[in-house]
Amino acid sequence: MLAKEGISLTDEQIGSCCSAGRTNIQLQSFGEKKSGTEADNAVSNQAAEAAQAAGNTDTTAQDARREGMIYLPGGTFLMGNGSAKDGFPADGEGPVREVKLNPFYVDSCTVTNRQFAEFVNAKHYKTEAEKFGWSYVFEMFLTAKQTPHLMGRVQGTPWWFGVKGAFWFQPEGPGSDIEERMDHPVVHVTWNDAAAYCKWAGKRLPTEAEWEYAARGGLEQNMYPWGDELTPDGKHMCNIWQGTFPEKNTKRDGYVGTAPVNAFEPNGYGLYNVAGNVWEWVNDWFSRTAYAEDTTDNPKGPSSGERRSMRGGSYLCHKSYCNRYRVAARNSNTPDSSAGNIGFRCVADA
Repeated sequence: MLAKEGISLTDEQIGSCCSAGRTNIQLQSFGEKKSGTEADNAVSNQAAEAAQAAGNTDTTAQDARREGMIYLPGGTFLMGNGSAKDGFPADGEGPVREVKLNPFYVDSCTVTNRQFAEFVNAKHYKTEAEKFGWSYVFEMFLTAKQTPHLMGRVQGTPWWFGVKGAFWFQPEGPGSDIEERMDHPVVHVTWNDAAAYCKWAGKRLPTEAEWEYAARGGLEQNMYPWGDELTPDGKHMCNIWQGTFPEKNTKRDGYVGTAPVNAFEPNGYGLYNVAGNVWEWVNDWFSRTAYAEDTTDNPKGPSSGERRSMRGGSYLCHKSYCNRYRVAARNSNTPDSSAGNIGFRCVADA
């Protein structure tokens, strides 16, 4: 919770401080009422330019599907968290159970802006944020250039702003770009966008069980992908909030916003940034009781729902209120939601 900073949040608000949702969070508007609209021609042209900058590839995505992927043999592992003090009841991190998985391949890194641009270029794809005309941006990243495009703050978590023209290729809104961030994770992508990319690449989104198995890196019930200490011997292992949230980020880990997808050391399986940096969409519909109800043999989660699960935490997570950069931590959002701290990685069947 944010008790240390004198802020009290409900479980729902804690979820939205991690990543604001499009359909279940109302904006506190100021001035003229704004609504999401189709991106104008100038924005569409900029998206095309960003995609073209990635260059064309001579091979299809499916031909190169194993590039950058790690083979995992599957087997059994202990999934979940049995300690109530570490998480939030609404997240449903327990009970701990033994889960069996088939072998699969997993991306060593989250999908980059460069990779997503290749997809956009190949399919002439327009993200849902572009179709809605806006997405969520963290207040600290806004400048005077974005002032005319602000739609309002998120109620209860005022550090999130709806910003017209905030898309994957201009993450802070009009006037921003990804020119120096091509190797950073793509953000402002919805679950639906992520699924579309995976289909094009001949891959798919991981199940929650696959994601956690891969993220643990062979360790058994440790808090983080590297062990139980957040900063072993004072060494920063992930990109999370440093300082006092949401006013000051001291950048002690080297980053304020996103970091390159291969920043920090990989886990025991060779995966980078499975703690912090950006939230990662997974395939499962979210349910707080899923672990008690689902099968333990290649579990895929509920058959339907309103929100999709996300894992891993982001650069906005801090121990004072969120603590969701733990490997067992869960979060969720509506499949049409996007924000500046949500991305994804892919898996493929072996």
